[in-house]
Amino acid sequence: MKKSNGKLNYNIAIFISGRGSNLKSIIKSSLKKKTLYKVKIVISNRKKAEGLLFAKKMGIKNYFFDFTKSKKIGGRVLNLLKKNSIKLVCLAGFMRILPSYFIKSFNGKIINIHPSLLPKYKGLNTHEKVILNNEIYTGCTVHYVNKFLDSGKIIAQRKVRITKKDTVKSIEKKVLKIEHKVYPKAIDKVLSNL
Repeated sequence: MKKSNGKLNYNIAIFISGRGSNLKSIIKSSLKKKTLYKVKIVISNRKKAEGLLFAKKMGIKNYFFDFTKSKKIGGRVLNLLKKNSIKLVCLAGFMRILPSYFIKSFNGKIINIHPSLLPKYKGLNTHEKVILNNEIYTGCTVHYVNKFLDSGKIIAQRKVRITKKDTVKSIEKKVLKIEHKVYPKAIDKVLSNL
């Protein structure tokens, strides 16, 4: 934790699997004076994830690990987090379930963003499920990660209205737009309670 401009700066790590659109919004938000965090490292389980290129462009240390394969690799990731004084791990489109020993080792310091109003529609294909069930609203949820899929304590939620004309693609766009606003604020909220 460092102080810059009279504010506390906690080091955070972002775990991604793809293009990193939430990663980009979190990094952009971290450059503002009011945020409590600095994105210190980015980790992906996919070697060619676009988000790794963005992290590199922004001068942020980035790594590829397929650490679901063995405890040894998970141990290396945990050591990396420790070495970089990471206070919070933020999953942003990270499409792997973390092993329980990993969650336990970083207990209460891993959060995730999910594209539905949890506890509804855990797991994948949330927008399809929302349409099939004729929902009027959907949204996103930031929550703590525990050993059960998308079941941790809710930190923040935001909803959007669904119209009759909406498709899976249009709902995805709407939800992603609010995710980019909600996630950075939720990170600050969590860090302010440390």
